[in-house]
Order: sequence, then C-alpha cells, then structure tokens
Amino acid sequence: MDIKTIIESLHPLEQKAVGHLKECKTLSELVVASGLSEVEAMRALQWLENKGVLKIKTDVREVIKLSENGRLYLKKGLPERRFLESVKEKELMLADIMKVADLSKEELNACIGLLKKKAAIEFAHGNISITNQGCRVLEKEWLEETFLKKIEGGEVGVSELMPEEKFAFDIFVKRKDIVEPVVIKTKRYSLTQFGEELCSSDVKIGETVDRLTPEMLKTGEWKGKTFRRYDVTINVPKISRGKRHFVNQAVDYIKKIWLELGFTEMEGGFVQTGFWDLDALFVPQDHPAREMQDTFYLKKPKFGKLPDEKLVGKIKDVHENGGDTGSTGWKYKFSTEFAKENILRTHTTVLSAQTIAKLKKEDLPGKFFSVGKVFRNEALDASHLFEFYQVEGIVIDPNVTFRHLLGYLKLFFKKMGYLDVRIRPAHFPYTEPSVEVDVLHPTFNKWIELGGAGIFRPEVVKPLLGVDVPVLAWGMGMGRIISEYYDIKDVRELYKNDLKQSRSVKTWMR
Repeated sequence: MDIKTIIESLHPLEQKAVGHLKECKTLSELVVASGLSEVEAMRALQWLENKGVLKIKTDVREVIKLSENGRLYLKKGLPERRFLESVKEKELMLADIMKVADLSKEELNACIGLLKKKAAIEFAHGNISITNQGCRVLEKEWLEETFLKKIEGGEVGVSELMPEEKFAFDIFVKRKDIVEPVVIKTKRYSLTQFGEELCSSDVKIGETVDRLTPEMLKTGEWKGKTFRRYDVTINVPKISRGKRHFVNQAVDYIKKIWLELGFTEMEGGFVQTGFWDLDALFVPQDHPAREMQDTFYLKKPKFGKLPDEKLVGKIKDVHENGGDTGSTGWKYKFSTEFAKENILRTHTTVLSAQTIAKLKKEDLPGKFFSVGKVFRNEALDASHLFEFYQVEGIVIDPNVTFRHLLGYLKLFFKKMGYLDVRIRPAHFPYTEPSVEVDVLHPTFNKWIELGGAGIFRPEVVKPLLGVDVPVLAWGMGMGRIISEYYDIKDVRELYKNDLKQSRSVKTWMR
C-alpha cells in the first residue's frame, strides 16, 4: 500500500504515536512523548509493525534490587556487624546479644554461622566473645556492605558484576530476602525505510473520521468526510470464547442420543453398598473383582443400609441355591455383613439394578440409560483410569430379543461416528448371552474393543422384578469412544484440565 492509503487506515492510537516515532526509540519514551498509556502505546506499535512501518525488539536485562531487609540493613548495619559490635567490649550470652544488637532468632543463628567461618567469635562457658580476628574484621568495610551501597545507588545488572561483587551477590542470594534479581524487559523499535518515508511525509495525519455515528447520518455531517480505512488483514489478539469442557460436550451429546430414542435417565450416588453394586447383579462374594486391589472400599462409614429384608432374602437365596430361578446358585454361605460394605461404585450397572427393583409389572416396557462416573482401583496409564465415565443402558420388555440389542448398539455407535461394528461372544457374571462390542477405528483401520453387553440372567431379573422378563443391557467406557474424535492417544489427557488444551480442542459436532 502507498503512504496515503496507510495514513487513511491509521487508528487514533497510531495517529498519536506516528508523530513521535522519529524522536523516540523505546516504548517508555513514546509513552511520555505521546501521552498514551503503556498499553495503548504498545498496541499502536504492534499495529504499525503489522503495516511494515517499524520493527519491535525486546531487550532483556536482569538487574539487582534491594529487598525490604536489604534497605533496613543499609540503615542499621548488617546483622553480623551488629552482632560483633555487641560483644566488642565484653562477652555476652546469646539472649543478651539478641537484645543489644536488635536481632531476630533467625538472624542470630545466621550470624553465628557466618562469624564462625570468619573466625571472628568464640564460645566460652556459654558466653560469646570477639576474637582478635573479629576485631580486625570490624575495622574495615566488608565486601557485602560495599555491594549493598552500590545497588542502592542505581540499577546494577547481574552480567555486569565484577568477580568479587558476584561473590557477594551469591552470598546474599543464599541468605534470601536481602537482594533480589529482577528481569527488566525494554521494548525498542526501529523504523523501516517505509516508516522513515511515512514519518517524513507531507500528508497530514489525523484528518480521517474514525466512526460513523447516527447523529452524522441525521445531520448529513458525514458528507465530504474522509473515513478511516479498516485493515481486515491485521493481526488481532485471539479471543477464546467461553464453552463447556469438551468431555462435558460429549456427555451431553450421548445423553441426547438416548433421550431421542425414548430412554429415561437413571441417576444415583457414587457411594453404594456391595449389595447393590455386586450382589444384586449375581456377582459371587468371592469374585476377584471384589478384592481391594480392584475396588475402592470406604473406611468411614464402612457400612451402609440394606434394602428391605424380603429383597435381601431373595438375593441371598439366589446366591446360595438359585432361589426360584431354576439355577443352582453359587453354592456358598451368603454374608449380609459383606453385602453392607460401602464402596465407590465400580460400574453404573448398579443403577440398572436399583431401577429394575423399583419397577412393577404394569410399568413395562421401559428403557433407561445413564452416563456417569465409576471408580476402579486401576494403575494409571495411557489406556486406564481409576475414575472415568461409563455409558449404561437397559431395555426391559417381554418382546425384545437379542437382535434388538444388536440394533441399539449399532445405532448408538453409528451416531458416535463408528460405521463398522462387530459383536463377539464373551462372558460376564450377570448376562447370558454376553457379547463384547468392537468398532473399526476410522483412522487406524483396526478393530478396537469399546464395550460389553448382553441379556440379564434370570438370577438378576427375577429377584429384583418378581418375574423373569428379557432385559437388554450394555455398559461402555466413554473415554475410549470419544478419544478418536478429539485425536487423543492417552486417555489421561481427557481429564488433565489444561486451559490451553480446552481452548484449542474442537467443539463436539457429530
């Protein structure tokens, strides 16, 4: 662009700055000359740099400044000098030295170490006295004192210190709160050839109108005015809009899928008894999943409440001998004390058991889902978490079959972006038949396991519902399902709460 066009596009802040660019060389000088605030002047320089008018450079310099203690010691003297002065005439006990020399306990302890290194003091019968070497030390100005005076006189750069000054500086850094290094950044700029021409131009700056107002339109004042050009190519600060965490976006989308299919959401607490989490699902009380290395048990309160005795009795009978389900059960003595132990729920299937127990025969058919957190005592790595979301669903209907289960699973994964789904036979304690669900990863073109499903066994349904009705059920870890969309290879990245990641990750738009 030519100079005239550039001038017509200058922002009011740039217009104020341009007239002082040749006389000033730093941001601080420009602030004083132009009357702009530091933020306004910096913004003007950045915009002018985008227009090719100048080049900005940042000079970084580390300087040393006195802290509050440093200023105090310059006035009163270093603690170790005051210590020596207090025992110059006679030996004193430590408590007396603290009072006479006006020292804190921390300063007193530091002085003892420093002066012993200089062989300036000695202990005798619990008292401290000055040595001949200590008297000689008192007669001259110390390197540390000279260094403090130099800093008081003005800014001193760390890189500019002489060897002996660097030695004193290192001593004070170890003692802390006497001197402190401060990084000073100085913004400098230099005009480009185009900038030199602009600042020397005869074209008048400041005659453009910055905005068109309603009043100007009413009165016709806009006629004959030259309006400022807008540069749509200029770099502007990136603004991050407020939005939900990307995992919560996925949770909302998954909930929407099931709600649109006519499902009702199930809810429940994180803390459950072993009865609801495992016993009601026909998981034997000696199953490995109930060990402490797999499950989080609560210490306080250790035990929770069981439901009514009638339901507990039915579950107990099913475990011991199969009850009235036609099963032989697990053939062991069921423990109600074991069933009362509180745990962090290991799966959201606990909500399915509680939901079925609340239903009556006339409530059927019913469809329910949940998307909630579960907890496993797992080693944390790239593919395992000890806290994660699980997608749960059940369909209770006398007329559903295994084919309906496959249909629900394929439809859900299609809506999640996985078009190729395959089902493999599997085994779970509370479903028969049981299957595992694999999907073809669209990027890596390989099959990955994303969930388990099946039809609840009569040993689960009949004690809870009172009748044996087909119940389709599935449970899937949400982290693996959504990782492909966000291009996440390590599931730990889903929950690290990194602000930069949250701002840059794409919005969920399946």
